[in-house]
Amino acid sequence: MSAKLIIFAALVAVTLGRPDQPPAYGYAAPTPAPAPAKYNFNYAVKDDYSGNDFGHQEARDGYDTQGSYYVQLPDGRLQRVTYTVNGDSGYVADVSYEGEAQYPAEQPAYNPAPSYA
Repeated sequence: MSAKLIIFAALVAVTLGRPDQPPAYGYAAPTPAPAPAKYNFNYAVKDDYSGNDFGHQEARDGYDTQGSYYVQLPDGRLQRVTYTVNGDSGYVADVSYEGEAQYPAEQPAYNPAPSYA
């Protein structure tokens, strides 16, 4: 193959590979803002066998959010958190406890006697 044929083939490849339109530069139109969020949810779990007791509820309308959640603590108290979020004010929480903390007496560890002689 001659050098002229290789150069010609390269020029044809470059010409066929170019885009039909030059790339567009500049400012693109902004996408529309999403609709304000609006929802309401809640759930609760109470299992007497395992001692699990927890739940959460929240309602939001636009930038206003109110909610609360609670959990049964290992010491027997119920911890409740009530919160609000209003626009840019941030997360504002009020934490409360219900009941008295219970600390049962420590039980001695089980140490079985060896069964071999």
